[in-house]
Amino acid sequence: MRRIRTLTVLLALAAGLLAGSPPTALAAEPAPRAALAADSYTWQNARIDGGGFVPGIVFNRTEKDLAYARTDIGGAYRWQESSHTWTPLLDHVGWDDWGHTGVVSVASDSVDPDRVYAAVGTYTNDWDPTNGAVLRSGDRGATWQKTDLPFKLGGNMPGRGMGERLAVDPHDNDVLYLGAPSGHGLWRSTDAGVTWSEVTAFPNPGNYAQDPGDTSGYASDNQGITWVTFDESTGSAGTATKTVYVGVADKENAVYRSTDAGATWERLAGQPTGYLAHKGVLDAENGYLYLAYSDTGGPYDGGKGRLYRYATATGTWTDISPVAEADTYFGFSGLTVDRQHPGTVMATAYSSWWPDTQIFRSTDSGGTWTQAWSYTSYPDRENRYTMDVSSSPWLTWGANPAPPEQTPKLGWMTEALEIDPFDSDRMMYGTGATIYGTENLTNWDSDSKFAIEPMVRGLEETAVNDLVSPPSGAPLLSALGDVGGFRHTSLTEVPSMMYTSPNFTTTTSLDFAEENPDVVVRSGNLDAGPHIAFSTDNGANWFGGTDPSGVSGGGTVAAGADGSRFVWSPEGTGVQYTTGFGTAWQASAGIPAGAIVESDRVDPATFYGFKSGKFYVSTDGGATFTASAATGLPAGDSVRFKALPGGEGDVWLAGGAADGPYGLWHSTDGGRTFAKLPGVDAADTVGFGKAAPDASYQTLFTSAEIGGVRGIFRSTDEGATWTRVNDDAHQWGWTGAAITGDPRVYGRVYVATNGRGVVYGDTAGGDGGTDPGPGPDPTPTGACEVEYTVTNQWSGGFQADVRLTNTGTSAWNGWSLDWTFPGDQRVTQMWNAEHTRTGTTVTAKNVGWNAGVAPGASVSFGFTGSWSGTNAEPSSFALGDRVCGRT
Repeated sequence: MRRIRTLTVLLALAAGLLAGSPPTALAAEPAPRAALAADSYTWQNARIDGGGFVPGIVFNRTEKDLAYARTDIGGAYRWQESSHTWTPLLDHVGWDDWGHTGVVSVASDSVDPDRVYAAVGTYTNDWDPTNGAVLRSGDRGATWQKTDLPFKLGGNMPGRGMGERLAVDPHDNDVLYLGAPSGHGLWRSTDAGVTWSEVTAFPNPGNYAQDPGDTSGYASDNQGITWVTFDESTGSAGTATKTVYVGVADKENAVYRSTDAGATWERLAGQPTGYLAHKGVLDAENGYLYLAYSDTGGPYDGGKGRLYRYATATGTWTDISPVAEADTYFGFSGLTVDRQHPGTVMATAYSSWWPDTQIFRSTDSGGTWTQAWSYTSYPDRENRYTMDVSSSPWLTWGANPAPPEQTPKLGWMTEALEIDPFDSDRMMYGTGATIYGTENLTNWDSDSKFAIEPMVRGLEETAVNDLVSPPSGAPLLSALGDVGGFRHTSLTEVPSMMYTSPNFTTTTSLDFAEENPDVVVRSGNLDAGPHIAFSTDNGANWFGGTDPSGVSGGGTVAAGADGSRFVWSPEGTGVQYTTGFGTAWQASAGIPAGAIVESDRVDPATFYGFKSGKFYVSTDGGATFTASAATGLPAGDSVRFKALPGGEGDVWLAGGAADGPYGLWHSTDGGRTFAKLPGVDAADTVGFGKAAPDASYQTLFTSAEIGGVRGIFRSTDEGATWTRVNDDAHQWGWTGAAITGDPRVYGRVYVATNGRGVVYGDTAGGDGGTDPGPGPDPTPTGACEVEYTVTNQWSGGFQADVRLTNTGTSAWNGWSLDWTFPGDQRVTQMWNAEHTRTGTTVTAKNVGWNAGVAPGASVSFGFTGSWSGTNAEPSSFALGDRVCGRT
């Protein structure tokens, strides 16, 4: 799902109507320019696969296997049939235009399939400083040109699952229509999206708002024109299609039609009232316009709904709803027609959150319906489908619900639903967390089960709040919106589960004890339960802490260098400190509520804070703070700061705003004084990574503007010179939440994005962004000990961690551990080790970076597996010809 995310740094920009107009430059006083270079990096995502709301899927009607997906804050994607993956198309969107990562609609040209269009803009209120735009591409999204609009668009606004609001005329592909929000009406282009003008003859700009009394402008915005559908039977090649249908956010006047190519418009007579038309899909062969209605705009709400069929030749309306109105507790939205068999129609109950969403299917134009699941004897249900989420196992949410609820769920917020126009067996649908699909859909009609699985690889849509890369254990821990966050033991494989026990809806802050990285703390948001959690095994397992009185949100949290104490600045109350794992919190003195807190990475008693231009220091474990005498720091709270690992009192601070101090500051005396780095025009994050081979100081990383260029930068000489490591094709919109290097891999940097997940880069010619490969053939000698722990288990699947300890007297240069499962368990994926299977025997072998194991040291790896019957543990483990002891 996707909750509202408000960026903490908003740069006021001017947007004009001219195509491709440049952004206004950031105003700043002249300063000495830092020496600036560039490096070639390879970029990819730390895999999560999905994680956010996919409100639209669009198939091209004339070219097989050409499809696009749009997300509410994470850009647009094109389907790659050969690999069954998605390719991101809007990574070029930069800092100043971050709102253009929100995609309100996508249109694929059926006349010229190389052409694709995207209507972009995230918020229609002042959260988004820029106006919306229409992007156009003649190479399927590889490159784009832009036309700025004189109004905002709302890719992450209420009603974003309705649509599509952007449409290309199927006969004259120079003609496009765009439905605008906020009362701006219907717009048209007659030159393939280069210029746009309002269709002044269109009579109704809409009037529905989710909450007219919302003073923020978010829920009170008029949702406007919601979809445009052409009747291709009323035109011929090269001439504009005569009949066009338009959906409007108006419960009394939801559907309009033009029969003269948009010159005049009329309200469709006899239409139902009291509902909003989320979708309008035309079956031109049979002459039916299908409409999915809900009592609200979605995507979260919706308590009643109907499906209607409009006969385009006679004007007859027929209620074809699969259930009686009194039996709906949901609205309808997802809607599709099988173009190979147009009498086949499908729809979703998008707002049926409990016990599950519902999908309906008719093969007689809505005369009769079947549904994806039904009750046998309540609460038992029978599904027409099977679900396999082994490629994204976290989609079970680690849940074990009581019937009729199941895990994994069929979905929620299911507003996107499409049958492949060239393949009746393939269907995809979007949810609040992923894209699901099937390639044997027609099994539905023969009463045999069709198979659903995630079809989302390559589409990464999480909003990232914090990142840490400990010096040992998992290389990356993430704090995410909506799905909480993950322990990334492998960057190229999907983690088996998000953080659980507790499962925060959003994790706001994350830290580990620098000298004891097994100790990790996170804070976050949860409707009921603690807002803080601790781990003593590097984030593999968690337990909840105790909230002090008044806590309403996660805020920021810091772990002392040795893991013996913590300082927490939650929402709803003041800064708190504790020794141990948060069973008894006490109020910190001398620091204001809402301060950002961090820890010194050497002295376990020293913590730091920042609030409204003031830096605070505690040397007694957070009990008391003292305001530093440092001046000239940013006046607001758009600040990120971190202390250098291994450098006591060495603190770097980034942040500010265009109308005040903005940049990067450095302190070497524990925050008593700060020096502003010259030439850094603006900086928003700071992080550290492994030192360069010829450097004595750790590598610095920042998301900043340096030398007049916005980007991701690296310095190997304490900020004296800077190298830009990203490029104009890899900008990812807003990257101001978090950044960190990797203490084990020189040059590697992890970047937090607001909707494109965790991206990480490696120097070209370095590791190439891939996990290290296997090392030399294992030849360990000496005794060994194994700890085998099943950390999570669900129906048909499980996760396990294995710790292998060298209890001998000689170091190992490579290792290979064998065991036999007692049942039918199978490893599905493994991290921090390579694995093979021969019969029932599994062999786990080191990868390159963990081949060496000193006497008394341990190495850990983990895996997910499948099982049925029982999931008993292996009885023995062997390292070569030696049987290992068990702990």
